[in-house]
Amino acid sequence: MTSPLNPIESAKHTATQSIAQSSAMALSDATDNLRNISSIGTTAIAVALSQFIETGDKKYLDGIEKAGEIVTNTISNFSEISTKAKENINN
Repeated sequence: MTSPLNPIESAKHTATQSIAQSSAMALSDATDNLRNISSIGTTAIAVALSQFIETGDKKYLDGIEKAGEIVTNTISNFSEISTKAKENINN
């Protein structure tokens, strides 16, 4: 028969579970954000490219560059959140 945990160990166990759950939720939200921004960025790039091909106006190339930067920043944020979540779970 297993003896019950003392109150301090029980509190540590509960806190650890809470931290792991919060980290998992943050990672899930970051994943959703990455997916959404990637979809928006891809759409913006496609529209700008279409307009550039149609008109030859170089202002649309700026739109492509900006959309790419936004997606790149989102990937960087996702990576940082993933790293922090892993650190939280492992500590």
